[in-house]
Amino acid sequence: MWRWIAAGLIAMLVAGCEPVPPVAVSPAQPTDGRLDAEAAVRNFVEVLTAVEPVAEAECARRTTGVNCDFAIFVDADPRAAANAFQSLGRSGQPRITFTIALIAEARNVDELAFILGHEAAHHIEGHLEIRAQTAAVGAEIIENAASQAGATGRELRRARHFGAFLGARVFSQEMELEADAMGARIAALAGYDPVRGAAFFNRIPDPGETFLGTHPPNALRLQAVRKAASGI
Repeated sequence: MWRWIAAGLIAMLVAGCEPVPPVAVSPAQPTDGRLDAEAAVRNFVEVLTAVEPVAEAECARRTTGVNCDFAIFVDADPRAAANAFQSLGRSGQPRITFTIALIAEARNVDELAFILGHEAAHHIEGHLEIRAQTAAVGAEIIENAASQAGATGRELRRARHFGAFLGARVFSQEMELEADAMGARIAALAGYDPVRGAAFFNRIPDPGETFLGTHPPNALRLQAVRKAASGI
């Protein structure tokens, strides 16, 4: 099965990745480290084969009554930015999606392993459910406050949407750091170097100390990975 998947990915990388702008890099970082399409796909297939069963075992060990059968998808849209994200299928099956651009941008297997471990960790830690709960609480609180202030109709709907926006971000940065730490563990258990894998933080824009930002500063993320790796 992987042979057919690899062939398809190589074709998509060759045909679709050139128009995609590369991830922004610091001037101090080299810009010529991208792999050719065949090497990028070979790394991706290797990492999926090695890391997915480790992530599923870690999920089963840490949770009860949770679907740990991860399904991995590739977003073939050549316009999609370099990204990976976790979601749930209709049946509750955890899904992890990589964009073609991210597969092309990864410099080595360690980066892919850490990213896969990070996304799996979001599911293991139940972050989607937590975010939904805090969004619902935020929506209710702000809506009630607006109602007491005399808001009606459209104003109440806007207040509820704003409350959901705030609530969803209450623990967002903490959850990212949790996923970084557990992702480092999963990558290491699968035989990869999570500190080397987290080096991609040096190539992406740093969100810094942004108010209500969804991601913490890159320095904090690297620190979380190093701390987790040192304890394994």
